[in-house]
Amino acid sequence: MWPDSDETVSLLTKAKDGEDDAMHDLLERHRRSLRQMIALRMDRALAARLDASDIIQDTLVEANRRFRDYLGNPQLPFHLWLRQIAQDRLIDAHRRHRVAQKRSVDREQSLSPPPFAEKSAWDLAAQLKDPQLTPAAATIRKEFQSRFFATLQNLSEEDREIVLMRHFEHLGNGEVALALGISAPAAGMRYLRALRKLKEQLGDAGF
Repeated sequence: MWPDSDETVSLLTKAKDGEDDAMHDLLERHRRSLRQMIALRMDRALAARLDASDIIQDTLVEANRRFRDYLGNPQLPFHLWLRQIAQDRLIDAHRRHRVAQKRSVDREQSLSPPPFAEKSAWDLAAQLKDPQLTPAAATIRKEFQSRFFATLQNLSEEDREIVLMRHFEHLGNGEVALALGISAPAAGMRYLRALRKLKEQLGDAGF
């Protein structure tokens, strides 16, 4: 889901050389990926009060402000650094719009996936179930996907997050480890544990 790393490296090099347009191009080419990442995590209650574009814009403004510091000390790959800023902005938005009202809707709203998530959800679900039992009709598939996302929402935040990172953002195990600040083996174990729980709950849901 994230832009090609070779092009990103090229733009970073140009930005270090003082080409201002490179910095602008670098941020803009990640805009769509940021929207997808944010859309996966905005529940309906928050989305009803805040547009994802506002969070994206705040992310890009903050990234622009901190960009020179990043170039001087890039501790994370660029897309993970930008993703971290977006995640912080999203957490702030949830705090302002939900916690400030002294009520939580974390479990009251089902995960509402954006259109691009459909294939990833279906591919993952197919891996967890017997392929011979995979629904073929479009109407059944739509219902299956809806129930799949409801099941995903029932996972703990930690388990749900790593499934989203691996299967919807398409981050590798090493990237997940860097983003979470844990070792690669720990990230792998956490991922396998999350899949096991998801498979168990899908079974309990009658899939």
